[in-house]
Amino acid sequence: MAKSETPVLIVTTHFIEGRPVRQHLGMVSSQAILGANVVFDLMAAIRDFIGGRSKGYERILSQARADALRGLEEEARKLGANAVLGVDLDYNTVGPNGSMLMVSVNGSAVVL
Repeated sequence: MAKSETPVLIVTTHFIEGRPVRQHLGMVSSQAILGANVVFDLMAAIRDFIGGRSKGYERILSQARADALRGLEEEARKLGANAVLGVDLDYNTVGPNGSMLMVSVNGSAVVL
């Protein structure tokens, strides 16, 4: 995002109080798929056995979510939107043996 561009407002709600929708521009979506590796899988297996949180997987999911939201903002900006309403985030595993983590996001691009 260039310094002169204002960020696109991204919310999970279908409206923003006091900010009427002036124009609906359509649905936008974005996905981010990140691969985990053997070390993360091994550490996760150990965590499953002894309990606790998997910081490695949490970092990967956080990165995938940030990448997907950044892509959603770019798609909305291409349409001339200044907001995306009703955003839904989905998390899935894909690839052989579910070895990759996917975050997909979608919402309605609008002009407020």
